[in-house]
Amino acid sequence: MKLSLCSSFLLLPHSTAADLVLRAGQTVCRGGTQRPCYKIIYFHDALRRISFEEAHQACRIDGGHLVSIESESEQRLIEKLIESLLASDGDFWIGLRRKEEDVDNSTECQGLYSWSDGSTSKFRNWYTDEPSCGREICVVMYHQPSAPAGVGGSYMFQWNDDRCNMKNNFICKYSLEKPTAASEENSQVDVVTGSLKPAFPEERIKEDANETLKEPREPVLSLVYILIPSIPLLLLLMVITAIFCFWLFAKRQVA
Repeated sequence: MKLSLCSSFLLLPHSTAADLVLRAGQTVCRGGTQRPCYKIIYFHDALRRISFEEAHQACRIDGGHLVSIESESEQRLIEKLIESLLASDGDFWIGLRRKEEDVDNSTECQGLYSWSDGSTSKFRNWYTDEPSCGREICVVMYHQPSAPAGVGGSYMFQWNDDRCNMKNNFICKYSLEKPTAASEENSQVDVVTGSLKPAFPEERIKEDANETLKEPREPVLSLVYILIPSIPLLLLLMVITAIFCFWLFAKRQVA
């Protein structure tokens, strides 16, 4: 699988959830152009990381969804993108979760999870003894390179259910499907892609002033266009008047 890795992720040390989508960087697509495409959003400052719902909304506004991982090959692809970050500890939200009404305190809740983008994929990559069920209903991909290995090995890229209000990094996916309604609405004011340039008040004032100046110019230009062809005739009249005046002056001198 060929990928374009240029600008595949962005380190965001000083971003907030509010301006996240506006600064989320470029996408990585298969073959450079083919979908699905991905964004790996990593916050170096752990205090800037966000909840599952905030991440879900950020991806939707940007025209995608939290990532659905539908095969082992796609899992390995995501791992390579994250490894490219050379980042420190920090798990990543993916788009897998249970509905709150499906809360189950047993350990047999694996079949209750679904993908937020509607994918029906049954592929799972749980860490040993996960999911733990209970109140932990949203899913992260582990990324804890400095943590000691557990019973299932190092905590790297396996999945774990977690509380949805925990603060993490996240991964967006942009599929072949039509963008969501939320993304279509956002495209009208999206300043990231540069597709629409916002009209600031001062710019609008300048435009109005320019239009106001154009209005008086048009009659002036029209008058000029009328006068230019008349210049030879005016010159002739001036010459005749000068000759006539000179003739009258000369006649008076003789008399």
